[in-house]
Amino acid sequence: MKIMTAQYPQSRLRRNRQDPWCRDLVAETRLSVKDFVLPLFVREKHIPGEIEAMPGVARYTLDELVPICQKALSLGINAVLLFPYTDHSLKCEEGKEACNPENLVCRAVRKLKSTFPELGVMVDVALDPYTSHGHDGVIREGLVANDETVYIIQKMALVLAEAGVDVVAPSDMMDGRIGAIRKALDDENHGNCRILAYSAKYASAFYGPFREALGTLNALGKADKKTYQMDPSNSQEALREAAQDLLEGADMLMVKPALPYLDIIYRIKETFHLPLFAYQVSGEYSVLKAAGNNGWIDFERALMESLIAIKRAGATGIITYAALEAAEILRR
Repeated sequence: MKIMTAQYPQSRLRRNRQDPWCRDLVAETRLSVKDFVLPLFVREKHIPGEIEAMPGVARYTLDELVPICQKALSLGINAVLLFPYTDHSLKCEEGKEACNPENLVCRAVRKLKSTFPELGVMVDVALDPYTSHGHDGVIREGLVANDETVYIIQKMALVLAEAGVDVVAPSDMMDGRIGAIRKALDDENHGNCRILAYSAKYASAFYGPFREALGTLNALGKADKKTYQMDPSNSQEALREAAQDLLEGADMLMVKPALPYLDIIYRIKETFHLPLFAYQVSGEYSVLKAAGNNGWIDFERALMESLIAIKRAGATGIITYAALEAAEILRR
């Protein structure tokens, strides 16, 4: 697209930047508290709440979830995304606890939906919180087995739907899992349960603090997830992943991480006409928080700049650990 503009000095682009009222009027991108999803870690009472690598973020017991969600709602944040910290005694190589209707996250879903019917409750769907090896699927001959993992993920999504979850968010990056989950949900009368597909999830170095929060860091050790998560050097492949998820019945798409992949957010948004979420992941949050705590940057300004950039790239919604802080800033 050719941009037409008058030449200097007839055109002075600084004119519209002179006053706050004018800057607000001509702003091209607007960030709203309605754009945010708050990710929350859930724990049993005997698990510590503190997450050393994520200052200001904690794991919450079922009882502690209630006031934190009440606060989110009071600030205008209408959706949360849950991740369970599974007790090590419940983990195994097959991740069987994922399909237990009485597991921690299913109890959390029932608690929140009975307490806050108006709150959108999403749950990450993958096996890494439940496997003793920390991978997102079952291991066969040294590799994550795609189809066998999809079968388990399908059952896990059904258990969550029966618990009352509004959105299942498959993050495992197995081929064919969106179609399998959609069929299972429809066949079992859960047609209104939405699927938020982690369509472009990259094998990123920015997940480290999350793995500490989830309790999978030591289990994974020096292993990586490059055989199923995407290569950071690829962008065309992200379009293929998004197209496949769209054709299989995804209701929403996601790019993860967010800020290092603004180009991917833009390309997917320009190509597909589905709601698109971006996940400002733990490493992105912790980098900003640590630098802010050390006085190296202004945390609040840097946070809002990063969120505006994600929205500007085309994200419909933003999943961020700083949702509460950003909401407070917008309110001020």
